[in-house]
Amino acid sequence: MSEPVVRRTNAGLRADAFRVSAFNFHSPLARALSLCGMISALALLATPAMAQGDELQYALESPKAVSSLALDIVHAGARLVTVGERGHILFSDDNGVNWVQARVPTRQLLTAATFVDDHYGWVVGHDAQILATRDGGATWQKQFEDLEREAPLLDVWFENRQHGLAVGAYGALLETRDGGQSWEDVSDRLDNDDAQHLNAIAAVKNAGLVIVGEMGALFRSADWGETWERLESPYDGSLFGALGTQQANTLVIYGLRGHLYRSTDFGANWKSVQVNVPGNGSLEFGLSGGSLLTDGTLVIVGHGGSVLVSQNDGRSFSVFNRPDRQSLSAVSADQNGRLLLVGQGGIHRSGSTAAQLAEHH
Repeated sequence: MSEPVVRRTNAGLRADAFRVSAFNFHSPLARALSLCGMISALALLATPAMAQGDELQYALESPKAVSSLALDIVHAGARLVTVGERGHILFSDDNGVNWVQARVPTRQLLTAATFVDDHYGWVVGHDAQILATRDGGATWQKQFEDLEREAPLLDVWFENRQHGLAVGAYGALLETRDGGQSWEDVSDRLDNDDAQHLNAIAAVKNAGLVIVGEMGALFRSADWGETWERLESPYDGSLFGALGTQQANTLVIYGLRGHLYRSTDFGANWKSVQVNVPGNGSLEFGLSGGSLLTDGTLVIVGHGGSVLVSQNDGRSFSVFNRPDRQSLSAVSADQNGRLLLVGQGGIHRSGSTAAQLAEHH
């Protein structure tokens, strides 16, 4: 398997200087990928102060960025974009063979990304930061941050170039209707008095939006974020992801210890999906991220190099564990269908498509 190559670019626009928080809240996903494993979502870890000066606001450019912790990978048209630790954002225009490190106005951990087309995209991360691009990820500007939260945003979703939502720790729900020029805290739309952490937000075909979080927190919106209903959860542990399928009203949610559930009625009812590892019984690794590929295949990844593939809209999954057992946080596919996995060790190019993995496992 060939290794990806990184090169650097000086492209970018200068943003206003900002103060780095004295504390760094580690998201459930980031900790799930740490060498220490998955620990309490309430831990606050001290972060050393960065060097003083104007350069403080930009991510350091490094050839090692391609192999540093990455938490998400998404498409901007044919381009691939990854985000991760120390403000690293990289993009590739050749199916992940070579990567360019964008010049990014933060050194904070970036947790999630989304694009609505091949130009407009958004990234969220620690210090409740939201970054935006209009050129497919080559240059970035900071749209929002809230240092007083001392907590991260963990996922982001956009309906179009104007309307988007971001979710995060302590029940944070932010909304924009002007492409991110302004963001409003709309956390009070949720029945979440305990301020449970919100780990992911996802769209469900012909239905609306779903949010999942800690302690089985589960919400849905049939009007794309205007109003929210709290649902009875099939699981009382942490849920780290939700993934809509190509079928209307159908989705899967997933989290700790391989727990995976499927609904065909937009979350009103749930059925547990048993995932078995050949020769080892039920999957016990936590699941952290997933993608709906263009051919309708679902791919979910997690601890221990786990890769789950479903070709029947989530009714069942085949399981493959990478030999290196490095924890994975997100997955996508190149233009030829070959999987690209990110997590510990950065970006991993697979020589196989999801269908090939399912066929051999």
